[in-house]
Amino acid sequence: MFKRRNAHQLEDDSQQDHKVSELKSAIGPVSGHSLVFCSDATLRRYLDARSWNVEKAKKMIEETLKWRSTYKPQEIRWQQVAHEGETGKISRATFHDRQGRIVLIMRPAMQNSTSAEGNIQHLVYLLENAILNLPKGQEQMVWLVDFTGWSMAASVPLKTTREIVYILQNHYPERLGMAFLYNPPRLFQAGYRAIKYFLDPKTAHKVNFVYPKDKKSDELMSSYFDIENLPKEFGGEATLEYDHEDFSRQMFEDDVKTAKLWGLEEKHYLKPNGFSASDVVPEPTTSLASVAS
Repeated sequence: MFKRRNAHQLEDDSQQDHKVSELKSAIGPVSGHSLVFCSDATLRRYLDARSWNVEKAKKMIEETLKWRSTYKPQEIRWQQVAHEGETGKISRATFHDRQGRIVLIMRPAMQNSTSAEGNIQHLVYLLENAILNLPKGQEQMVWLVDFTGWSMAASVPLKTTREIVYILQNHYPERLGMAFLYNPPRLFQAGYRAIKYFLDPKTAHKVNFVYPKDKKSDELMSSYFDIENLPKEFGGEATLEYDHEDFSRQMFEDDVKTAKLWGLEEKHYLKPNGFSASDVVPEPTTSLASVAS
């Protein structure tokens, strides 16, 4: 059943639509991949991340467009990062939360690489993949982080963590719905205080520490997930199994969808070393303000 929204809410929607139009005009003409990226939903997320300040949102999205033009996250393919995922340290769950959001499962104890570049590229690939598979109308994902067996020996260096936090907050704003850190040891909790220093307060508010055999944690998890689908590692009833071959097949299939979404020819997407500028046929420059959502 649809709930009737009051006049104040409708006024807010109207004001937000106006802000989106303002931001489109402020950004000006864009083309190619930037045009694909700058959807109305994306502009809303950037405005939301900057408290609906058009100028600040403009600066933020321009920095993201510059980053995407050099880092090219849409061109990363599974075969480039598959070695990082062999242990299943990060994977996309086969279930959603109660709101229908994509779930990423992270197991820090399965860390298998000391490469900062490799770890970051692997995470960025899976973020882009999760976004690709978000249900229509859904903009956010959920993280489940299992700290079983984690130790400092498996931790990512603070410098790498800071870079990851920067990328997440500045280039994937409002993509995180909630994060559940399950059974983190005291040592991590102490380290988290340093990480939290770099987090936006709005992001930090979405991070939840949950523990086994804890009533409040159980209630929180059951409010977000069907216990039948939730793995035992997170207090549920399901079995969590990571099969690298099965997951790789799924990722290769998604790579084809990614290529189509971004206008990249399929014959190019298997290249192990990425793409040159000549691989993509330039699209005509179009003003965002003239494109319908």
